[in-house]
Amino acid sequence: MREDMPFDLRNIRPPQMPKINIKAVGLVAAAIFILLAMYSVIFTISPEEVGVILKFGKYSRTVEPGLHFKMPIGIETLYKVPVERQLKEEFGFRTARPGVRTKYSSRGYDEESLMLTGDLNAANVEWIVQFRIKDAYQFLFRVRNALQTFRDMNEAIMREVVGDRTVDEVLTIGRQEIANTVTLKLQEMCDQYEIGIKVDQVVLQDVNPPDQVKPAFNEVNEAEQERDKLINQAKSEYNKVVPKAKGEAQRTIEEAKGYALERVNNARGEASKFNSIFREYSKAREVTRQRIYLETMSVVMQKVGRKLITDDDVTGILPLFQLEKGGNK
Repeated sequence: MREDMPFDLRNIRPPQMPKINIKAVGLVAAAIFILLAMYSVIFTISPEEVGVILKFGKYSRTVEPGLHFKMPIGIETLYKVPVERQLKEEFGFRTARPGVRTKYSSRGYDEESLMLTGDLNAANVEWIVQFRIKDAYQFLFRVRNALQTFRDMNEAIMREVVGDRTVDEVLTIGRQEIANTVTLKLQEMCDQYEIGIKVDQVVLQDVNPPDQVKPAFNEVNEAEQERDKLINQAKSEYNKVVPKAKGEAQRTIEEAKGYALERVNNARGEASKFNSIFREYSKAREVTRQRIYLETMSVVMQKVGRKLITDDDVTGILPLFQLEKGGNK
């Protein structure tokens, strides 16, 4: 308003209120109410789920995958439970971002993974439990906070199994046996508690000594490896020398046995031969003496190079000897 214009109260008018279409508002409200009612009545269950329906907070029924209806406005409440999906729980670590290069949380979870072995050593045990929900009703209503209870059961059983084994078994050769034992015990406890969970498998992800004792543990491992190396070298030398010495000793023994057997057999043969000759000699002493003499002479004479046999009564035979020629007569 310009300053030179006089102020006139008659020019002031009250604001005009817009006219509201009551019928249109009612139709919109009715449409919204119908949509909300339909949304609360119709629901769909995925193929990997089942639906658990409560009526006024009490279990009513379980519905299978597909399109279903329920009573609206909070009369019936729906809970969807993924019974066909494999779930997992991690202990001692957390996966921050899965993928080709999985990224893990940098926070430590020593309160879950730090355990005492049977030989009073410490071990940092990280593991994964893969499971399925086999009974939706038991999972929701038999145990309060079923997942947390399941985690507590995992920790208790893993500590029990690790506490019955040495640190070497936990870190090396006993890992698969520990995982199998935990799987069986965990399933037994789940059935006992009626928690509605089926345990598929337990996988030991990583088992290491705590960071505070890793240097000492590595030194012990190196010492044990050096000990095993020296033992194997000693066994190798033993296997080279001792069997060879045993073989040589056995060969010497067998040679001595053979020599002894030969000498005994020869002596027995000579004795038997002498006894035979003596028996013949006893039967005809002169004939046997003459035969022995002839046999002996036949052996002896074979070793003489030139032999001249003459009669004692013959004389003048020297020119007949032919000394320049060899030969036997």
